Amino acid sequence: MIPARFDYTRPGTLEEACAAVAADEDAKVLAGGQSLLPLLRLRLAYPTTLVDIGRLPGLSGVHDRGEHLFVGALTTHDEVMRAPLVRESCPLLAMAAATVADPAVRHRGTLGGSLAHADPAGDLPAVVLALDGVLVARSAEGEREIPAAEFFADYLESTLEPGEILVGVRLPKLGAGWGFHYEKFHRTAQAWAIVGVAAAVRRSDGVVQEARIGLTNMGPTPVRARTAEAALRGVEVGDGLRRACEEAAEGTSPPADLHGQPDYRRHLARVLTRRAVLAAVGAP
Repeated sequence: MIPARFDYTRPGTLEEACAAVAADEDAKVLAGGQSLLPLLRLRLAYPTTLVDIGRLPGLSGVHDRGEHLFVGALTTHDEVMRAPLVRESCPLLAMAAATVADPAVRHRGTLGGSLAHADPAGDLPAVVLALDGVLVARSAEGEREIPAAEFFADYLESTLEPGEILVGVRLPKLGAGWGFHYEKFHRTAQAWAIVGVAAAVRRSDGVVQEARIGLTNMGPTPVRARTAEAALRGVEVGDGLRRACEEAAEGTSPPADLHGQPDYRRHLARVLTRRAVLAAVGAP
């Protein structure tokens, strides 16, 4: 299909981009375009202006900030999955980025675009949620930090305010004792996840001390499997861990579509959580 008519602008600075977004409440920010362009083509989005920030300087790259990493919003999925700092200090993000669509999309799509798009079927929002990331937005009024738990408002909706542009995400470095895994079930390599599970687990002396589990496509937003996280705390690696993972679907509201009904997705959430947690702790 052909998109609806819109104006197009390519600002030269971040300040100009913020001003352009603030001037038109129906403006959309264009970065890699891998999420936005399909919506335009299908006329599921009707922006009056596209503000292209894809070539703005200073919004890409992975930066070591001591106790956390700062990943610029324009960093592509391919750059995320290959960055030594991410692979060393935040491997869960690299694992998930490697599963996004196909190489062509990973070379164009951006971390910031995926997060701002707020699609609950996207891989990276659940990862940033599980890692307790903090998203950084910029506007003419200055900078604002938004915890991931407060960023995803509803289906394809974030808490970015009019005039704000996502400029990056801050992710904690989780050190010794932590294990990570991203488990995803989908029809084809290019398809959205029917269900995905991002697991970060800290254990000591064979006992789980802390678990963080983010679920993909189990509600109108990415969600944390809080009940399973609580059930895993203090459990020895073994059969008890498997039983705790049965709580993964509690409190979720999975969608119903051609790819799966809610009960099927709840089943997948339990199975994939068990796989992800076992892989994260290094259990067979």
